[in-house]
Amino acid sequence: MPPTQTLRTAPLKTVRALADAGLIAPERLPALERVAAQYAVAITADMAALIEPANEADPIARQFVPQVAELVAAPGENPDPVGDLTHSPVEGVVHRYPDRVLLKPTHTCAVYCRFCFRREMVGPEGLRTLSPAELDAAFAYVAAHPEIWEVIVTGGDPLVLSPRRIREIGERLAKIEHVKVARFHTRVPAVDPAAITDEMVAALKASGKAVYVALHANHPRELTAEARAACARIVDAGIPMISQTVLLAGINDDPETLGALMRAFVEARVKPYYLHHHDYAPGTAHLRTSINEGQALMKALRGTISGLCQPTYILDIPGGHGKVPVGPSYLNDQAVEDPQGQAHSYPPVG
Repeated sequence: MPPTQTLRTAPLKTVRALADAGLIAPERLPALERVAAQYAVAITADMAALIEPANEADPIARQFVPQVAELVAAPGENPDPVGDLTHSPVEGVVHRYPDRVLLKPTHTCAVYCRFCFRREMVGPEGLRTLSPAELDAAFAYVAAHPEIWEVIVTGGDPLVLSPRRIREIGERLAKIEHVKVARFHTRVPAVDPAAITDEMVAALKASGKAVYVALHANHPRELTAEARAACARIVDAGIPMISQTVLLAGINDDPETLGALMRAFVEARVKPYYLHHHDYAPGTAHLRTSINEGQALMKALRGTISGLCQPTYILDIPGGHGKVPVGPSYLNDQAVEDPQGQAHSYPPVG
């Protein structure tokens, strides 16, 4: 059985708390207070325990500990880089693609990522949790649009909600006949695995619907024994899991780290799904790679690790124009390139 809720340690939610925990030097407090005033801070005890404070390049710290570089705006950055607000017909719903919608019941997260593309919307100063009336309107919108086949419950992180709230969402989706799939996007199984109780797992099920859980993790160290056990509780209950990862400079932008992460997912019975090219969110340029770098990484993965471990490299076109695969090409009019980079005639000659 997972630990009970009463034994869980509170997250660190201020830069002062980060300093008291030894995760940042006291002399950095004034500058980082400016960052925290603009972008939310929260690190769970599980993630804080993974950080190596003496390592300035620690990949877990780079994801969660504020940096002064976040106050630097780069050309092209946008507070709504993927156009959520442009495609929001009612509060809490994003309808960008014909057959699916995002449902965002909360804008609270267990941790706040320093690269988040919704960083202007999440946290205590961001968009609020939907009121009962707003949630009613969101479900009414879904019910009124028979083309909606899938509802992706995101946020924020929906699994910060209580099992009762998650169960209510599933029960309401179960009543909408044309919705066939419910997908929950979350970091919680990795960053707060004790929250994945038997009660929470049972609440995720929606009668008559195919339910999936998409786990966001960016470094193999996040897939701890406790995180893998949390994933096992979900998968053993009959709920398949897929992964989401953001390509991040200094965190997972080398073949060894990215390959180890994808293998860790598969070992935990989480199918690699998307590798996201980093969006143009404000103050995140220091974590962004180029698409050429991402394509080279994908080529390196294809040549060295199992096909089970291959995510799709995706770009969410700025402005809300949708996601497209931007992985490398291996084929031209006369030749195909093998995983080792050698060209071969295709169709074969002779």
